Amino acid sequence: MRWSNYFLPTLKENPKDAEVVSHSLMLRSGMIKKAASGIYSILPLGWRSMKKLMNIVREELDRIGAVELIMPAIQPAELWMESGRWFKYGKELLRIKDRHERDFCFGPTHEEVITDILRDYIQSYKDLPVNLYQIQTKFRDEVRPRFGLIRQREFFMKDGYSFHSSEECLDRTYQDYYNAYRKIFERCRLEYTVVEADTGTIGGYQSHEFMVLAETGEDAIFFCPSCSYGANAEKAVSKLKEFIFDEKEKALEKVHTPQVHTVEEVSSFLGVPEEKIIKTMIYETEKAFYAVLIRGDRSINETKLKNFLDVQFLNLASEEKIERVTGGPMGFSGPLGLKGIEIFADHSIKNIKNAVVGANEKDYHYVNVNMGRDFNPSGWGDFQMVQRGDLCVNCNTPLQEYRGIEVGHIFKLGTKYSEPMKCLYIDEKGQKKPVIMGCYGLGIGRTLASAIEQSHDEKGIIWPLPLSPFSFIILSLNPEDKGVRELSDKIYQEMVQKGEEVFYDDREERAGVKFKDAELIGIPYQIIIGSKKAKENKVEIGIRKTGEKITMEVSEYYEKLKNIAL
Repeated sequence: MRWSNYFLPTLKENPKDAEVVSHSLMLRSGMIKKAASGIYSILPLGWRSMKKLMNIVREELDRIGAVELIMPAIQPAELWMESGRWFKYGKELLRIKDRHERDFCFGPTHEEVITDILRDYIQSYKDLPVNLYQIQTKFRDEVRPRFGLIRQREFFMKDGYSFHSSEECLDRTYQDYYNAYRKIFERCRLEYTVVEADTGTIGGYQSHEFMVLAETGEDAIFFCPSCSYGANAEKAVSKLKEFIFDEKEKALEKVHTPQVHTVEEVSSFLGVPEEKIIKTMIYETEKAFYAVLIRGDRSINETKLKNFLDVQFLNLASEEKIERVTGGPMGFSGPLGLKGIEIFADHSIKNIKNAVVGANEKDYHYVNVNMGRDFNPSGWGDFQMVQRGDLCVNCNTPLQEYRGIEVGHIFKLGTKYSEPMKCLYIDEKGQKKPVIMGCYGLGIGRTLASAIEQSHDEKGIIWPLPLSPFSFIILSLNPEDKGVRELSDKIYQEMVQKGEEVFYDDREERAGVKFKDAELIGIPYQIIIGSKKAKENKVEIGIRKTGEKITMEVSEYYEKLKNIAL
């Protein structure tokens, strides 16, 4: 492809609204163009890279026996009502009406549609397993789309679905996808890890995320260097360092704590360690208000709490609602004397003696509070957010924390969708049973953006060869020079005939402009042809990743270039 015939609008300046490197470089290199918040046109250069990734995905899924189809992007509300998600999914579901006022949504995912397809064709256990996937546009009305292709509203995703008559069969397919995803990201030459994850709005009972490691990643990952335990922040568990409070119970006392609200302020004012303070957080859900207790130096993991309470919506109560529920203002909540509200406690407070809690009264706290004597929780759970340095639950090694970008997520759904939607089969004993399901997502645009986050410098993108829109770029530095033009044309034609993906910068631009643009778009290997070298029947090979330049005879450039580009 000749640059002079291509649509490639590069930018010199960093876009003002770009928050991360991949967003800036994809805009500057002419890969994407913003249409609206979280919605982008994929321009020719970006589409070439996207198609290369999709081809890798297809090849690996074909190897595990998955079969491609395509489903409608617009889905009828009736299917989502059958599964129960129409009212539970939240505002991220873009709901629309047609001219007849019938309800539809723009699909964020396709569990309902694929289940509707299969329930009409599956009769017996002999029809199972079935393994299907698609690569298609999705829409999720994100409250805060950002980071370019990393968090979009409209995006390309590979979503796969499998149907089984036994858990053992699901386990095998789940492992097949697990291995296929690993091969996909390894072929893309990405540094990644696999971690346990929460199932979220998709549901099910087990899931794993595939995370590309990047400093700009939205997600925190906790990883054990000894036993390889890993989980994202929503799912991670740890052994908490225990503080032994070897003291006798003291008499309960209410103390005046004027304008003292936070744990840090209470600790300083009363001269007690944060580990002896019990925080009382008031949460509002669609079911009721709940008081949740946790040690003062820890934070609540709201995903864990939401799952424990089995609620759809979970929010910290407002100041007005806290005062209505507890009788006191925000910053002074405590478990003593609470009425009409259940109290749940994190395991971190079990061994605290003579604790400090809010008194549900402005400017007052209780000291010397002891569980069992002064209050009793309704139940216990692991509600805490893991922190770097916490001990691994498997081997007691301190956990390390990384940042990552989620690029793939696989789930064991069980019968979450098949049971309410009556996707049934007849087993060997003639009994009707709900089909057992799995689902498997992989973000196409996210993976490309993640590759750029991992591989770039101050000049631009440094593409890993498998994802680069072109493998080679010919830089004709003096096209007005007949010798340069003829040699450049000759090499270009030779490479095209050999089936190579080559981009030919034949523009009448200064050499500096061509070098800057080549470094910006990040094609791995440059074939540089200038007047002096052309007269000597030589070319220069530039390696984008290292910046190295190698001079060689024209007669040997192709063989040597192919060896370098392995």
